Amino acid sequence: MPSSAVLTFTDPDDYASSIRATLLELTLTGRGRFTGQVIRIDLHRLWMQRSCQNLPQIVHSSLVPGRAVISFPTLAERSQVWNGVKTLPSSLVRHSDGEHYCWRSSGPYHRGAMSARVEDMASLGAAMAGCDLTPPRAPLLITPAPAAMVRLQRLHAAAGHLAEEAPEIIANPDAARGLEQALIEVLISCLDGEVREDRAAQRQHRLIMHRFHRVLEEHLDEPHYVPEICKLINVSGRTLRRCCQEHLGMGPKRYLLLRRMHLARRALREGGHSDATVTETATRYGFWHFGRFAGAYRSLFGEIPSATLYRPPAWRPDISAENPQGVDFGPH
Repeated sequence: MPSSAVLTFTDPDDYASSIRATLLELTLTGRGRFTGQVIRIDLHRLWMQRSCQNLPQIVHSSLVPGRAVISFPTLAERSQVWNGVKTLPSSLVRHSDGEHYCWRSSGPYHRGAMSARVEDMASLGAAMAGCDLTPPRAPLLITPAPAAMVRLQRLHAAAGHLAEEAPEIIANPDAARGLEQALIEVLISCLDGEVREDRAAQRQHRLIMHRFHRVLEEHLDEPHYVPEICKLINVSGRTLRRCCQEHLGMGPKRYLLLRRMHLARRALREGGHSDATVTETATRYGFWHFGRFAGAYRSLFGEIPSATLYRPPAWRPDISAENPQGVDFGPH
């Protein structure tokens, strides 16, 4: 049955967990209070999603296998970097099945996506245009014709507006079927655009970054430092710095520091009903200068650590059904 939902967030972890068909880790790289919104629309076979948030960030994502996913910017804003490649405001990505990828943006993030089960996307493409819409073996970065991209962005935005202002229209099966067919038609027109070449050096750097992130995931609650990371993934510090600059827009030391700040925030957020203290939490994640930790924490997240620790738990929407499971401490 077609349906829609509009979700708003002030917590980046809640926002990240609301993004469907993916396991997503979001690291904020800019300072300020976080706000985000996710609009989800389920048509008959097609899922739509519009997500936006207000701060610069690095996003690591692992797509759930079995869905064909296509994503694109919903606003003509600053360029973003996908797997170390700078994208145009009109670039569209055809993701591979179960893809692991990294996005980063130097400003607010506005992105749209459409997906369907692989078999459904294949049948939609064959029925409507005689083309293959199954996920490519390797992800493709496509620049559609400008007019086609504008049509896609406008139609996607109109669907989001319906979800906010008139969800009963989306819930109507006939209206949902018409919207779904229109979206597939304009999407197909976008896929004839220029395909960006995936060079061998880019593939190699992507593999290194995948190993880098996998080490962090396998030891999620532990602080990490550059020398031990280099040893674990068997690369030199120079190579790791080059790859991190391409993919993350910063060196590994700064990224690991930001990640430890986010881990500390998550622990403080979940520790209000235990005997945890700010000092114990900071120490657990490798921060030994507590005054500087508190100042950097407030600069990044807009509040002091104790405010996070003792804040009452916020109400969270039921968003689990579809999902499987700058700060400166000196020179870097």
